[in-house]
Amino acid sequence: MGLLKKVSRIIGLVFFTSSRKKHFTLYCFDIQYNVNVQRNGQHQMLSQLSVKNFAIAEQVEVLFDKGMSVLSGETGAGKSIILGALGLALGDRADTSMVRFGEDKAEVSAVFLLAEDSKGFQWLKDHDLEDGEQCILRRVITAEGRSRGYINGQPCPLQHLKTIGEFLIDIHSQHEHQSLLNKENHRVVVDSYGQLETLSKEVAVSFDAWKQKEKTLTQLETNQDEVQAKLQLLTFQVDELENINLQAGEVTSLESEQSELSNAELLIAKAHEALVICSDGENNLATMLSNASASLSGLPTDNTQLSEALSLFSEAQIQIDEASNSLRHFADDFDVNPERLQSVEERLSAAYQLARKHRCEPEELTDKLTELSNEMLRLNADQNLEALSQEVATLKSHFIDLAKKLSTLRHKQARTLEAEVSKQLELLDMKGIGFYVQLEPLPERSINQHGLDSLEFLVSTNAGQPAKPLRKVASGGELSRISLAIQVAIAKRSTIPTLVFDEVDVGISGGTAQIVGRLLRSLGSQGQVICVTHQAQVASQGHQHFFISKHEKNKTVRSSVDKLSDEQRTHEIARMLGGIKITDQTVAHAKEMLSECSA
Repeated sequence: MGLLKKVSRIIGLVFFTSSRKKHFTLYCFDIQYNVNVQRNGQHQMLSQLSVKNFAIAEQVEVLFDKGMSVLSGETGAGKSIILGALGLALGDRADTSMVRFGEDKAEVSAVFLLAEDSKGFQWLKDHDLEDGEQCILRRVITAEGRSRGYINGQPCPLQHLKTIGEFLIDIHSQHEHQSLLNKENHRVVVDSYGQLETLSKEVAVSFDAWKQKEKTLTQLETNQDEVQAKLQLLTFQVDELENINLQAGEVTSLESEQSELSNAELLIAKAHEALVICSDGENNLATMLSNASASLSGLPTDNTQLSEALSLFSEAQIQIDEASNSLRHFADDFDVNPERLQSVEERLSAAYQLARKHRCEPEELTDKLTELSNEMLRLNADQNLEALSQEVATLKSHFIDLAKKLSTLRHKQARTLEAEVSKQLELLDMKGIGFYVQLEPLPERSINQHGLDSLEFLVSTNAGQPAKPLRKVASGGELSRISLAIQVAIAKRSTIPTLVFDEVDVGISGGTAQIVGRLLRSLGSQGQVICVTHQAQVASQGHQHFFISKHEKNKTVRSSVDKLSDEQRTHEIARMLGGIKITDQTVAHAKEMLSECSA
């Protein structure tokens, strides 16, 4: 059994310095990150990412560990290459620009460790792709544009990479806040937070089934004359095919019989001609072989070659006798039957004519009969408008029941999400922001495959002011932090072992960035978090730190990824704090930040 980790009520002391004074702020925040992270001491996680000839990366291998892994580097160093390579292993679309210039192909592989009771392992087992407690996703792209995917060494379609990837890793992008401007994405967020995706899909399937049957009923009600005409045509066509009553393989058999009957006189004449040569003529083969055998029989020698020739003559006589018997039987039994020939040709003609009418091969007429009969039965069944109306009503009732269940759960999860996002916003120094999830019932004519409600995020930017749609109120900076709060809320509910955050801390700094770093570290301590960041306050919170750089060698640019030692990490944090010029003060500040994180 996997070990279910759960941490509640973590108290963190967060502080930051300014040029004038030092501030100490005490924050309390709840972490409810439930994920099956360990089995027999083995954590579920991304353990290795290998990249070869991808973009400017010639040969890169990154060994990840559990906890929070930080990726940093100067702008343009190649952080996007690492995430791009990871996305490629997970089935993202590929193009030839991803192949390093001058190389034939690019290769990316990602190794994940799994628990045997995880959804990912079960999916691999269901598809006969499991290989112990690991999953290796590999992708190869050629310079000509061909792409191949592999799971545990076995070729697979890209959709398989995408499907298994959904069980293994969840990537939160720095641009996700832009999606919040689209109201339709708010429903997706609530369903993801409440883990309602399965029920949501059932509702959509139920809605489509109801509407499809309703469309059929409407068409029948408005096109009765057309349907009746089609039924009459189908009835006539089915009767024609049933009357000829062709059996499977009959056309081929008739064509063979027709060939024999139409060439009867020629066949018999040639059979008699061959019979004369074999045994019935004056100088026939049987007589000549008999004479040849007599010439060799009784000779005063036991020569092997003569004995062999005599034996072959004897065998030839037997073969000639059997051939003659076969020819006599054929000539005696073959019936020159003009009436049968006419009957065969008439039946074949009828089959050919029907095949032309239905635009198929004569041998396919039996299948065509089955197809038309089924269509006629379906139309006859649909003609029962009363029964069809009842079926539509039943399908609608099933959809309404599922949609009401979904609506109830959405309301419940929406209230929980409101509270969680509000808590995160308070931590992110947005105490005056009110966040709300508005669910309103749709009029019956507007209900759709998504359910019975309209769902939208509302915010109140100042206390006492009414909440308004997020897309109309929030500024760019506010939208970025609201998005981060939502992502953290969803991540804390996630059952996916590896979470990736790609510069989600854009637009924040100082103490707020410190808080974000602590939130990500807390998530990572319960599973695995990979974070790309430019913020020193976030980077200092990592359990391990990777530095991405690029350098030129032999007039060729290469990207590399190195795991930093404690000393190297101090200098990287100092660089992130102070820019190009690193002073003793920034180094001391970096050491202090790292020391506090270790404590």
